[in-house]
Parts: sequence; structure tokens; C-alpha cells
Amino acid sequence: MLPLGLRGLWSGPDLTENPVSLSKEQVQHIAMLARLQLEDGEFDDMIDKLSRIVDFFDQLQAAPTNDVLPMAHPLNMSQRLRADVVTESNERDLIQGNAPSTEDGYYLVPKVIE
Repeated sequence: MLPLGLRGLWSGPDLTENPVSLSKEQVQHIAMLARLQLEDGEFDDMIDKLSRIVDFFDQLQAAPTNDVLPMAHPLNMSQRLRADVVTESNERDLIQGNAPSTEDGYYLVPKVIE
């Protein structure tokens, strides 16, 4: 069954007739990959929940998407960017005039590691 918000939007075949059922070994493997420690009593609930998620993805894969263009954002908008202009002048020589020692635009400092 489709989630409540998607009912009415889906006109494809009902894929709940052949639901996917994950095995206990598959869920144990997923739990190990996710670093989850499941108790024996939690496996039936987890198998049911994960199987429903896989079923939902099967329903999504069956949706007709041939005429849908790929997009980066669901809204047709562009980001307003400011003009890329220089707002400050290069005052490096003036600023480095306050430093005790500089060379070729770099600050010279005493060596601290032998």
C-alpha cells in the first residue's frame, strides 16, 4: 500500500501483490554493516519494516519517468548572485610595513623547529 500522501498520485500497477520479504540473514548483514546490535526479538519487526521500504522502492521504480527531465531542484529558480567585483585594493605592502621582517611579500619569522 502506498503512503497516505502518495495515494491518488500513483496510477501504476499494485505492487503489494508480491511484496519483497527479506531474510533474517539479510537483516543480520544489514545490521552488521550499520553497526546495530539487534536482539532476537527485534528481528521480526525489523524484517517487516525493511521489507516495506524495499517494496516502496519497487513501486517508485515502476513509475513512468520517460518524459521527466533530470533536474537539480524541483523549483525552476536560479540563485541570485552578486557581481564578482574587487571591492578592496591590495594593500599588502602598506600592511607589511608594520612587520619587523618581510621578503617577497612573505613574513619572516624566527625558526622554531631545529
